Order: sequence, then structure tokens, then C-alpha cells
Amino acid sequence: MNKRVAVIGGRPAPIYGAKKLGIDVVLVHEEGAYEQEIVAHCEKIVHADITDGNAVINALEELHLQRPFDRIITTTEVAGESTGKAVDHFGLAGVSYKTAHLLKDKLAMRDLLAAHDLSPVAYSRVDCKEDAIEFVNRYGRSVLKPAEGVASLHIHPCEDEQSVFSALKALEAAGVKNIIIEEYLEGPVVSVDSFSFARQHIPIGYSEYRMNDRYVEWEVSTPSTAAKPWLSELRSMTCRLLDVLELEEGPSHSEFVLTKKGPRILESHARLAGSGAPSLVKRAFGLDLNRMFLTVPLGIDNLPEVSPEPIAGAAIQFFVPAPGTVKEVNLNLAPDVDVRRTKVGETPLVFLPYLFELDDAKNAVVIQKHEGEYIPPLNTVADCVSGYVLATGASREDAVAIANDLVEGVHFIIEPQP
Repeated sequence: MNKRVAVIGGRPAPIYGAKKLGIDVVLVHEEGAYEQEIVAHCEKIVHADITDGNAVINALEELHLQRPFDRIITTTEVAGESTGKAVDHFGLAGVSYKTAHLLKDKLAMRDLLAAHDLSPVAYSRVDCKEDAIEFVNRYGRSVLKPAEGVASLHIHPCEDEQSVFSALKALEAAGVKNIIIEEYLEGPVVSVDSFSFARQHIPIGYSEYRMNDRYVEWEVSTPSTAAKPWLSELRSMTCRLLDVLELEEGPSHSEFVLTKKGPRILESHARLAGSGAPSLVKRAFGLDLNRMFLTVPLGIDNLPEVSPEPIAGAAIQFFVPAPGTVKEVNLNLAPDVDVRRTKVGETPLVFLPYLFELDDAKNAVVIQKHEGEYIPPLNTVADCVSGYVLATGASREDAVAIANDLVEGVHFIIEPQP
């Protein structure tokens, strides 16, 4: 009999091919929030609020009684805690509510790390402006941000009373109530993508980023050059982090800042990484995290015994043209580049359209903006909506150089904002 899983929310890539693997997928999602092509890969689709644990449990209760689920999993941040509640309710192996909550609550995470003397970083809860001012006076340059924030939203560096006031005012305007302040971590940002099973953790890929002054990542490349001198420590720290989080199984994505004092944990997630990272890992390390998302927990594939060595370099770079209205898009690309365009006037439901279809393309370009359409300022990752390039090379540096050339070959002619 086929294995059976419930997948809560998320994007379709990990579900593709499930039926060929002998896996029946029940997708729990919000109506209109998923791609219609995914229907063919599912046993059933159930509509529910994916952020509400009780709603998810109610949606699955009868189905579980009829034929029990082997796993309940998610790869989307917003459904982490609700999925954890369902995992606990049905008594299944997986990411528990406790682990999901620790990953979401940055104050709880810092408390946990401090209790285990892991990656020391000065931090504090902020209940009033005096808390933040006192912290800055003690530690110097700091960062104010939501204690439950994601995707580089509402991150505000501060170094004096005036910048503290400005940051708190911006956070208040954004409706942020739970605020954390941390010492500013100076250095390149890198990440480690891992997979776990039965509380055994195997670090797999390691990437680095280029970002703008708002900490929006517009390029991801792997294997990280910056991480290599610290690779042994990063892998060890990742496993220690996942241990203290009590992560039982599944993918994880942990971010670090390489400071002068060594790597410091920025944050972690019990899910597949965004910005096309699983595709980059597959190109650079030969392991398919999207497939493993389903197969390793179900015993179809085994967890690798050791971390793989890189076999290539890979990079994804978003187009970041100036804000304004598109007048035209001109291409000057080699004929072997796979070029895709989204439909005019259509907003894709997926963040990276065509990514799954481009698995076998060595180098690719996806254009998402067309004549007459508006390009927003790059304030968050969600503003990376103009398209992207995907490149594979002999090394990370080679892949980045290819990606740069691909970006240079695409010209967005923009009518600037008034």
C-alpha cells in the first residue's frame, strides 16, 4: 500500500512526482492559493486556514481515521506551528509544535542558545524605548526587529537615541508588537542546508548571499567561498543547534554571520530554504532536497551517512532594476540559454515560476515583468518580482560570473517613478 502524507500549504515542487514514488499526498491549503497543476499530483486537496492548528487538525481528522497518515509536513514558514500542533495531535514523527515555536520566536531561540552556551549574542526583549536605548548604550551598534519576523522584514540597525526612536516608530507603524534588539553582527552571511532523520543531522549545502542595504538577498550562490574556512565549525554548530531544538526529522535551513569572533547563529528554519536553494544544492552537491522532503522520512531513501562534497557551483540572481513602469525588455543572450516568460498581466502563485521545469537547464533566464507593468522598490524579498537567472558553473565563482553575464544580457527599459 502507498505511503500517505498530509502536506500543509507551501509551493508545489516537493509534491511533484509523489505518485511515481508510491506516495499519496493530501494537500491542505487555502482556496485559490495553490497552482492548479499541482492537483494532478495529489490524492486530495482540502481547504483550510493553514496558520490555524485546530483548522488543520479538523481538516485531517476524518481522513486520518479512514486511513492514517504516515507524516504531516510543511515547507512553508507560516504553517510551521499549525503543522506542529497537528503532528503532536496525531502522535506522528516530525517537527513538533515545541520545535516550530522555538524557531519562530526569536527571543525563545536566543534564550535556548544562551542556556546551552551556543553562539553567544547579546540580545534583549524591548518593552519600551528606554530598553532599546540602554542596550545601544551598552553594546553600540545594534539591530531592532520583530521577535517573530521573517524574510528580512522590518530590520532596523541603530546606534544612538535618534536611530532607536526612528526604528521603534517604523516598527509601531508596521503593527509590530513583539520586538527584540540584538548586537549588530558584522560579517558575511552564509547558510547551511541540512537534512535530519531520527535526530541524526547531516549538513549538505552551504551558501552565501549578496544583499542590498535593506538586507534583501538578491543573489544566492553555492558552495560558499566565505564559509569554507569555517566549514567544520559551521557543520558542528548546525548539528548542535538542531539537537537543542529537538528537531526530529526533515529539512532545515540555518543562517550564520561570520564575525571576527567566529560564526554566530542568525536564525534557523525547519523547512526547505527559499530563493531556489534546493535547486542550487542539487546542482552543486547532487542531492535532491525536494525529493528527500518526502522520501527520507518515509524510508524510501536513506539519509546520507556523511556530508557530500561539491561537484559544481550554482547561483541564482534576481533582476533588480530601478523602480518604475516597464517600457520594454530587450534580450541579448546566447542561444543555448533557456528563456521563459510569465504571461502578461498574470501574477504567479509561486515565488520562482518555472524553477521546477528548469531542473535540467544549465543556464536559464525567467522574465516576470512586461511592458506597462510596475516594478516596486526592493524593500523585502517579496519585491523580487522582475524575474531571475539561474546558472551552473565549475565553481561558485564561475556560476556567479555566468549569472552576472546573464543579467547583463537582459535590459529593462524603465520609466522612473515621478
